[in-house]
Amino acid sequence: MPLSSDQLAEIEAQRAQSSPTRRVVAEGMEDHLYTAHQVLDHGFVRVIDYMGDDAAICQAARVSYGKGTKSVQNDEGLIRYLMRHWHSTPFEMCEIKLHVKLPVFVARQWIRHRTANVNEYSARYSILDREFYIPAPEHVAAQSEVNNQGRGDTLQGEEAARVLEILKADSARCYDNYEAMIGQDGQQGLARELARMNLPANIYTQWYWKVDLHNLFHFLRLRADPHAQYEIRVYADTMCKIVADWVPFAYRAFEDYRLGAVNLSAQMVTCLRRMLSGENITQENSGMTAREWREFEGVIREG
Repeated sequence: MPLSSDQLAEIEAQRAQSSPTRRVVAEGMEDHLYTAHQVLDHGFVRVIDYMGDDAAICQAARVSYGKGTKSVQNDEGLIRYLMRHWHSTPFEMCEIKLHVKLPVFVARQWIRHRTANVNEYSARYSILDREFYIPAPEHVAAQSEVNNQGRGDTLQGEEAARVLEILKADSARCYDNYEAMIGQDGQQGLARELARMNLPANIYTQWYWKVDLHNLFHFLRLRADPHAQYEIRVYADTMCKIVADWVPFAYRAFEDYRLGAVNLSAQMVTCLRRMLSGENITQENSGMTAREWREFEGVIREG
């Protein structure tokens, strides 16, 4: 379990408290506040705080004194217009602060999104828990033959078992040595900031991550994509469900114009027009590279 009974009790105590406020309250987000949504084997995502809602986006776009204007329908239409035409600033008026527990190698992918405020658990001051991400057998896969940064077929039988055993054994051995270097039984021991260097990238870390809605949507567009690495995609999928309850109008627009949409190059648009006019287009006469053509076919042939 990602949380102990004491930690769960602390969260329930937080959720039991409420305060009167004049600030915007999003009922869908209130249901998520503080709750830990389990991800992977030991990870989680939980909302610590948030600011704004759908109406705050419209208020900022109109620079108005209240929550929206004429009707809810007009608010949704405005949000869809803003999303469709890439007007990002109004979405920056909403913010969310998350507490995330995740493997270090996932954190190193995540931190490439440099548009958030981050405070990570410090292994200089504290001792990391003996918790490692060990993938389920169905997620142990070979290297892709067509994508240098992707997976291919799932490993089967003895090969999968061999890899999982190596992961478990190496994780346990590294943590045993980490504890031994820190020092016990009266030994002076190595400084924590040095002992941590021996830990593997599948050990879990934690951080607080605060981001505005515009940059969160950018993160989700990349990381909730089916081609994203599974271990970060499951975090993004969990966050998508939270955001959908927080700002439902904005999230539906995001699904339509970002998450479920595709980008076509000028060459691809030209080829599509030629196809619609009845011309037989192949990779050889398209002017595209083999990879571009494969991606283009994936857009027009899927489904």
